Order: sequence, then C-alpha cells, then structure tokens
Amino acid sequence: MLNGRLTLPLKLSRDPIGIFHLSPVAWPCQRDFRNRERGNGEVAEIAEPAVVRRASPRDATAARAPAARSADALTPLAEISAPQWRALAVRAAEPNGYYLPDWELAINAFARGRGGTSALAAWSDAAELTGLLPVISMWRAYKIPLPALVSADPYGTLSTPLLDRGLAEAAAADILHGARQAGAHALILRDTSLDGAAMKAFTEVLRRDRITPRVLQSHVRAALDATRDADELLHEALGPKKLKELRRQRNRLGDHGSVDVDIARTPSEVTAAIETFLKLEASGWKGKRGTALVQDEGDAAFIRRATSALAACGQCEIVTLTAGAVPVAAAIVLRHQDRAFYFKLGVDERFSKFSPGVQLTLELTRHLCADPAIAMADSTANPDHPMVNPIWRERLAIGDVLIPLRRGDPVAALVHTALTLRRLAREPARRAIRLIRNSQEKSA
Repeated sequence: MLNGRLTLPLKLSRDPIGIFHLSPVAWPCQRDFRNRERGNGEVAEIAEPAVVRRASPRDATAARAPAARSADALTPLAEISAPQWRALAVRAAEPNGYYLPDWELAINAFARGRGGTSALAAWSDAAELTGLLPVISMWRAYKIPLPALVSADPYGTLSTPLLDRGLAEAAAADILHGARQAGAHALILRDTSLDGAAMKAFTEVLRRDRITPRVLQSHVRAALDATRDADELLHEALGPKKLKELRRQRNRLGDHGSVDVDIARTPSEVTAAIETFLKLEASGWKGKRGTALVQDEGDAAFIRRATSALAACGQCEIVTLTAGAVPVAAAIVLRHQDRAFYFKLGVDERFSKFSPGVQLTLELTRHLCADPAIAMADSTANPDHPMVNPIWRERLAIGDVLIPLRRGDPVAALVHTALTLRRLAREPARRAIRLIRNSQEKSA
C-alpha cells in the first residue's frame, strides 16, 4: 500500500491485542542511507517524527500512576475493579444490562470465543470510574486487518457504553482518547442505542472536533412501555379476537395441569430455574442447530455464573410457565436501572399448538407493567420478530456506528469501505438465515 502524502509504502503490523497498524516505511535506498547514518544497518526507520519526542518528568510520573488513573491504554477487562464498575452502573446515563460487570466478566471468563476482552475506560481525577466500553480488535470482530477497535459482543444485542450521567461527555472524550492512544483510527459501536444519552454524548464530543460519526446500519426493534396498564396495552396491541384465541389456547394447555407462572429472583431460585431454562432451550430448534447454551461447556458456565451473580444484585429474573408439573416455557430477563432486557426464551415444542412462547410473553408483560421500578423493556430481538413485535409495540432505534478518531483520516474511510463491502457480500445469506429463524420462532 502507498501513502500518497509521503509517497512511501505502508507497513501493516499487528500488535499483541490484535490491532493492525499502518506505518510508513522508507524505500530500501533511503533506509540503507539512514541506517548507515545512524550506525545501524538492520533497523528500519518507521516512526513519524511528529510522534518522537524527548521523555519528560511528566511521562515518568504518569508511568508510576495507578493504571486506574490512565485513559491512555487498553486495560484487560478482568483487571477493571468490579466494585468501581458496579458503582458506575448505578450512575450510568443509559442502562445496558449486557454491560453489567457480573454479566460481562462471566462472558470474558467462560463464554466460547469471547475471552481476552480489553476495555476502554475513563477515570475522574479522584480515580473514580466514569466510563467503560469493552472492546476487541477489528481483526477479531470482522477478520479485517485494519487499525480499529470494536465494541465487544456481550452475548446480547446491545453494546451501548456505560457513561457516568454527570460526566457523560468527559467520559466519552476519554474513551475516544484511549482508543487513539491504543493505535486505533476508528471506533465501531455495534448494536448501540442511536437515540440514547450515550450516543448523544459521543456525538457532542465529536462535533467539537468537527468529526461526524457514520451509521453503518440501523433498524428498530420491539420494546415495551411498562408504565402502561398491561390489560389495556395488550388489548390495544392484539385486539379482542387474538386475545380470545390466546385464552382458548391457554385453557387447552390447562388440560395438562394447572397453568402457573413462577418468577425466580433470589440466587438459589435462579440457580434452579436456569437448569430448567437450559433444558427447554436445548429441547427445541436451537438444540437441533447446536446453538443452545448448554451444548457448549463454556457458554453453559457463563450463563450459570452470570444469572446467579446478577440475581444477588436484584438484576436477573427467570420467568417460567408450567402446566401442572411440566415447564413449557422459560425466559431470562436482566434488569438495569429502570429497564428490563428480554435475553432469551426457551420452549417445549411438544406444546407448540398452545403458543407457549406467546403465553409466557403475555405473563412477562403483565409482570413488568405491574413493577413500578421498570419503565421500559427492551426485547433485544431481531427487527420484525414475528412473536414479540405484535405484542410490544414501542420501538427502539439500534445500529452500528463508525466513529473516526481523527478528522479527515483516510484510514477511517478505508475502514468504512471495508465494512460496507463486507455487509453487501453477507446480506443475502443473513436474510435467508433471518427468515429461517423467524419461521422457527413463530412456531414456538
């Protein structure tokens, strides 16, 4: 590759965490001359003079400062203080149940292919954590060898960063600064809330630097306004005819025993309920595809650890629908601040003619609307989800956002082009897979 400004070739190198770097390299004749001039015939000059300077006393002081005070480098996620992280979650400008510490640290420790995550962190002068974004390299996320960082996949479809509500813009600025210091030319936020407080903070910081974020793709997904009366909401969403049919199906399900709803909240209750969920999920189409959580040892360890730990903080519930002594559907729900997150649903497909997934979602709707602590529930489902979309009629705008880290940077433009080409190449296959999954989920 050629650097048009310097007319020098660019060297592509990869650092230990997987970020690829583009550096100008001298032509052979120039390299030999420079190296002889320096008395070194082996080492090529690849550093730009603008970034080479004499070390100062301030550098030595910074090096001795605690890592928690520095936003200049990536930090291994496992080294972020869990108490500090929990405190930030309480103060977060926008909730995200999938970036709670007990969830994300369990993923990092156990989940298949999701370990070794780093973090971009922001800290106040008082060494208080004010912002956090788990990240991986672009190579790891997309197999594209370009110098960019990407929000880590939290095993849920939401990667909105946690920013202190009182210092949101300062925290966003520190996160961007940390990404630059790590050598990235772009930061990609996958599955982030487009209209929330976090994105607004990033956009304002970028506006001051005359940088415009680019939405790579966007969609809307179902959400529940939990401040409303549940019966009124369901009647408005489904209509009397559909509700009558669902009542008939529930009565038929009652032929197998009393239909009851159990909500596990304590760690011991959740520890028992997660085993029921795992069995139900594996008994259906996810089990046939080999994607049920229990079918991978690491994934099973992650979900057991995460749900139990979150339950101890009042941040996880498992809702189970039973017919007699038989569980017919179960769902995992995360809670963060005034928002609930509908993570996964498992059903016993032997009862599919009674719509167990829909029946459980109706009960979950009533449960959340009756809880004064919850104002909204995010379905975290695919757009146009055939089961939840007709029931939960509110919509959240979600998208992937590319943030250039320097104004007018051609490398950031190259990142955008590479991602666009990748999406165009993969879209037909993604549509086919989505159609198949929607058909399978609708039957549940």
